[in-house]
Amino acid sequence: MSKTYIPKEISWLSFNERVLQEAENKDVPLIERFKFLGIYSNNLDEFFRVRVSTLRKISQLGSKSKDILGYNPKATLKKIQEIVLHQNTRFEKTYKSLIQDLDKHNIHIINEKQLNQEQSDFVRRYFIQEVRTRLMPFLIEKDSELPNLIDDAIYLAIQLYNKETKKKRYALLEIPTDLLPRFIILPEKGDDKFIIFLDDIIRYGLRDIFFIFDFDEFSAYTIKLTRDAELEIADDISESYIDKISRSLQQRKWGSPVRFIYDRRMPDDLLNLLTKKLNFGPDDAVIPSDRYHNFKDFMHFPSLGKKKFYYEPMIPVSHREIQPGKSILSAIKKKDIMLYFPYHPFDHLIDLLREASIDPYVTSIQITLYRLARNSSVINALLNAVRNGKNVTTVVELQARFDEEANILWGKKLMDEGVKVIYGVPGLKVHAKLLLITRNKNDLLQRYAAIGTGNFNEDTARIYCDHLLLTTDIKITNEVFKAFNFFNVNYKKDNYYHLVLSPFSLRNKIILMIENEIKNAKAGKKAWIYLKLNNITDYEVINYLYEASTAGVMVKLIVRGMISLVPGQKDISENIRAIGIVDRFLEHSRFMIFCNDGDEECYISSADLMTRNIDHRIEVTCPVFDKNIRNELKQIFQIQWNDNVKARKIDASLSNKFVKPEKKQVHSQVEIYDYLKKVHEKGL
Repeated sequence: MSKTYIPKEISWLSFNERVLQEAENKDVPLIERFKFLGIYSNNLDEFFRVRVSTLRKISQLGSKSKDILGYNPKATLKKIQEIVLHQNTRFEKTYKSLIQDLDKHNIHIINEKQLNQEQSDFVRRYFIQEVRTRLMPFLIEKDSELPNLIDDAIYLAIQLYNKETKKKRYALLEIPTDLLPRFIILPEKGDDKFIIFLDDIIRYGLRDIFFIFDFDEFSAYTIKLTRDAELEIADDISESYIDKISRSLQQRKWGSPVRFIYDRRMPDDLLNLLTKKLNFGPDDAVIPSDRYHNFKDFMHFPSLGKKKFYYEPMIPVSHREIQPGKSILSAIKKKDIMLYFPYHPFDHLIDLLREASIDPYVTSIQITLYRLARNSSVINALLNAVRNGKNVTTVVELQARFDEEANILWGKKLMDEGVKVIYGVPGLKVHAKLLLITRNKNDLLQRYAAIGTGNFNEDTARIYCDHLLLTTDIKITNEVFKAFNFFNVNYKKDNYYHLVLSPFSLRNKIILMIENEIKNAKAGKKAWIYLKLNNITDYEVINYLYEASTAGVMVKLIVRGMISLVPGQKDISENIRAIGIVDRFLEHSRFMIFCNDGDEECYISSADLMTRNIDHRIEVTCPVFDKNIRNELKQIFQIQWNDNVKARKIDASLSNKFVKPEKKQVHSQVEIYDYLKKVHEKGL
């Protein structure tokens, strides 16, 4: 780590440590702690598939690599390996303690050697009826290549052994978690409940699979391979954009390996054989682990046990301006509405789309789609609008990482029904969250816009905190209209006086606003900056914030994920303080408030302050004109800033120390829910 910046990959690992802390935290309900282990594991998979693979590629550029990154990629890769191994030790310790806690509550995770007779009969039946036909073993020969191991799948590396002849053979078997549940509930015994991993049911039946061979001992060790998942998109304009993405998805299956996890009890000869065949060297991420991998499956752990094992349900509060059975379009026309998911119901947006789809005066609906729910009500409402004669245009982003395949299928479904589908903007990822409804009554044109910080996705809206502004303010709606024109006619640039679009003007706008605070501080005026973000890694923006701090501007940062800025450095960032909050809901909302000498400027944004968001994506940052909403956002920021239950201090040492309670505990996600409930009651 240099004096002034934290490598973003190291800072990301610090964020994932905050997730691990939630799994370790005894105040978090028991089954929810298992889920945090799942989230930690899932996050780490993506980290290796994307960030580590990118670092490895950059490191191959030799001396140029440090100029590109600003730090040494080889040294960073080494540091990553150290941190991951250290976190893995904590992870395994936490898992063991959680298993013991489950045992105390008469819920037992057992393996194939711990079954009683009734359970053994159940497992045998389950193996024969559900599992056996889905297993296709591959025999490993010393001089043959391995099959293409699927990224993110788990395999059993199997040793077959004959005690008499001392003969050995090896095989590989994919555990079919895409077809069968990872956890199977076994017959109960009295008050005791039992769960077994699918992996162990397969171990139980190994003799049944390899019966044609003369072996009497079968041992199986879980392995997992993580591959480079960055899409290589050739710059070939003669090939259609959708074909490029489809072809790149095929290539992803053959991406170079970036991490190998194995059961540490695996015999050395089998481990050496596998790593040699996979071309893993001494500097590669080869990580010893326990018996089970792919803990992301714990995000879908069976619902067993008592209510106290889970978070209490938090029922969304209807927004005070949206009345049941009354027109939402009319409500938006009266005044701007700011929804805050999951505290407000996502149903408000679905109801708005449904209303627009049947309103005889609505002529068109335009929307950007980045990640969609599995069974998307948003899509259903858009299809209904087309059937009701509306013109519907969707901008579907094909490069939404790990959702590319789903988005290609959604795009085809929409086109088949008569929706106009625009597949993003070549060379720029469309990450903006925009909706525009146009209504024409008696030749009077009225536009309604929704601008958000998160996707139009009802699944994630239950667990991601995001803001969505609904407005008819022509300063905004006219410019959202211009943005959709840009998508319709690629690169048809227009002038924007209110919306701030990446990659055209966000960098300049942010710098101007920071410079304004610097100027005010130097003139002895009030000057402060509040930023609520997922990530801040852009060096130029960070340097301006350092300059602001030196000039006396008070900077408060609430950053969930990566932060390359180092707060609290003498003569550099003494006036910058930063916290990160990890809790039951994912902090995803992005907003910025600038003091502006008391005439506060406030923006919500789809963009983080990362170089990719500022310079290489279509993002929309939207001003908040309504004074009440501005005050509400400031209040929400203040509640989060005061959090002393789930907030961690972000500092140079990445210690992740919890902010200590002073007089009373402030649990921001609970406080915000209570605050919005009060606001709603007053509104009524």
